[in-house]
Amino acid sequence: MRRVRCIALIRCIALIRCIALIGAASACAPAGVRAPDPAGVRAPDPAGRVEAVTDFCPSNPSSFTATGAPSTDLYCIELIARPDLFETAIGVIQLAPAPSPFGTAVTRDGRHRFRTTLFIDGLPDPGELGAFTTYIAWAAPPNLAPLTKLGVVHNGRTETGEIALNKFYVLISAESADTVTDRRGPVVLRGLSPSTRMRDPHFIASSQATAPDQDHAHHDTGTGWSMPPHDPRVPMAAMGIEHLTPRVSPFLPSTNDTAAVPAARPRELLRVADGDTIALTAALVRRSLKGRDILMYGFNGQYPGPLIHVARAATITVDFHNATVHETAVHWHGIRLDNRFDGVPHVTQDPVVPGGSFRYTIHFPDAGIYWYHPHHREDIQQDLGLYGNLMVEPDAPGYYGPSHRDEILMLDDILLGDDGLVPYGEDAVNFAIMGRFGNVLLVNGEPDWSLDVRTGEVVRFHLTNASNTRTFNVSFDHARMKVVASDVGRFEREEWVQSVVLAPAERYVVDVRFEQAGPAALTNQVQGIDHMLGMFVPMVDTLGIVNVSARRAQPDLAESFSTLRHSADVHADVQRYRARFDDPPDLDLRLLLEDRGLPFGLTQLMRLDTLYFNPVEWAGTMPMMDWLPTAHDVRWVLRDAGGAENLGISRRYRVGDVVRVSLRNERHSLHAMQHPIHIHGQRFLVLSVNGVPTRNHVWKDTVLVPVGMRVELLLELSNPGRWMLHCHIAEHLEAGMQMLFDVDI
Repeated sequence: MRRVRCIALIRCIALIRCIALIGAASACAPAGVRAPDPAGVRAPDPAGRVEAVTDFCPSNPSSFTATGAPSTDLYCIELIARPDLFETAIGVIQLAPAPSPFGTAVTRDGRHRFRTTLFIDGLPDPGELGAFTTYIAWAAPPNLAPLTKLGVVHNGRTETGEIALNKFYVLISAESADTVTDRRGPVVLRGLSPSTRMRDPHFIASSQATAPDQDHAHHDTGTGWSMPPHDPRVPMAAMGIEHLTPRVSPFLPSTNDTAAVPAARPRELLRVADGDTIALTAALVRRSLKGRDILMYGFNGQYPGPLIHVARAATITVDFHNATVHETAVHWHGIRLDNRFDGVPHVTQDPVVPGGSFRYTIHFPDAGIYWYHPHHREDIQQDLGLYGNLMVEPDAPGYYGPSHRDEILMLDDILLGDDGLVPYGEDAVNFAIMGRFGNVLLVNGEPDWSLDVRTGEVVRFHLTNASNTRTFNVSFDHARMKVVASDVGRFEREEWVQSVVLAPAERYVVDVRFEQAGPAALTNQVQGIDHMLGMFVPMVDTLGIVNVSARRAQPDLAESFSTLRHSADVHADVQRYRARFDDPPDLDLRLLLEDRGLPFGLTQLMRLDTLYFNPVEWAGTMPMMDWLPTAHDVRWVLRDAGGAENLGISRRYRVGDVVRVSLRNERHSLHAMQHPIHIHGQRFLVLSVNGVPTRNHVWKDTVLVPVGMRVELLLELSNPGRWMLHCHIAEHLEAGMQMLFDVDI
């Protein structure tokens, strides 16, 4: 007992010394202000600025909550010394997001990428431990193979290599030379990734029954509800909540005469000139998906809705008619249009009642790819097919680089059971915590999308994520890919990428060159989590096939494709605001979940994963847990620094203001989730993610905020009116996560 107390005391002293080592880096200092610099901890970068330890990773785990930083225990690793060095050697590792043009940095197969910075104190001269000259950091999965060399480390601050592992150990060993490629010397410090805190599979297996009974998963409860199907890649858990159903009535589209409902047609191209008027009607359509005949919705009888092609600076009129049973409105996502036509019921217009109409006038100031969808119970209406793209053609010659063709793809998913669609909550949303993940993935409304191209062909893909909650990580086999644009225009410079991460509502434009004949799959590759067993599950879904013929594409665009272009006009546009990058936040929002009376059994199930949350929940691997919570049970919250929440937050600005917005995704929650935050009617720049500055800017209207991370934005206010800021996971929006702000002339 005396030895246990002694070790505990030593560790306490070590943590206090660790605070002195990096905690004094003044994480709370405003951006651009030089913090105190403990000797030997940090050195100025070439520009003379100090890269301080950011406030998402203080050294003392006991201060995680007190610091106000939600992500400390997700992106910080404490290093434990071997017993004979316990009294001297201490350290921590900071996991910072790797640079990426997307909202989160991942590998092609969906493993999160982190840069590592080590802060160490008390290591003796390696020669005191034997015939050693240096210390080296290594990373390895739990089975310790393969071992990846991160780099040479020393007392103080050391930036090392990148880690892209689901669960991993970090080992610091004494070695004979800094050139060694395999660990040979003794380990002096070790640490475990935060993901290793997930429950041990043997513990769960022995304490909870698992029953991958797919028939039971589809059992009709007799209430009009049926349980959602389970992903066969993850065992189903029997947790004593099988008798529960959502505390709302179920809803599915219906009609007295199904045969009279028209079959949905594929999307049609609708070229619209300046001054033209088009008609848009939302109504029932019939579809057949995976052998199931179902009723859904479509704009103009199409799925997706018409692809509206229009020139930049054009103004058009849209006569909208609502032939559904819901009140609704059409939001023109990403367009900086007249506020009266933004399509937000009870804010910019009265809802369009069933059988009613509304006339929208839309001006298009920015080139790019945009989309339209309902902004009332979009968890139902959008998910059932009410969405379509707007292609705004640039008027500047050479806006994009050379390509052979453009393809516009809308990515989505749909949740099907044995009998068709899994019902929606009628009087309130269900799937209110994680959102409604589908089990059938769609491209342009089809589960078997395909495209024929020639070898060497360069295709420009305009990608939109229209799903309720799913974040995609898509890539093409046997093809090179570069990202060229996002929500509201081009990047400052093009970048080579292995995959494209799209949160709900985000758009990206990528140029892809198919260099090898044969089939090239378009896949979504992610790492799901089996929350019951505490394990990562690689998930690969084929969204479609690109058939590459042996015939060569003409002209040969290999040289122009290999060039990464810079956009001088985008750079100049961003440059006007660089002096404002270090402004203090005007709007500081925390993103969190409030429990309003979830069933006891459900909360017990959810507590299994509170030790660790993946930065992005890629898949619905616990469908029962997702399905049951409704907006009666939980509330998603935006909370400002003064304690005001959601629609209780009040902000008023003027046209021409530039506002810094800080978004902090609270990790300390019953179930933390990523949030794609959308701001209506304006555009913004992403300045940093967890203190890592953006190096390649692009104008955005939607940004992914991963779990436990802090994202800083610079919001340009150019458009007068009353506008929304909200989470674009449809179920989170319906469960409260929204606010309004005013921009005066």
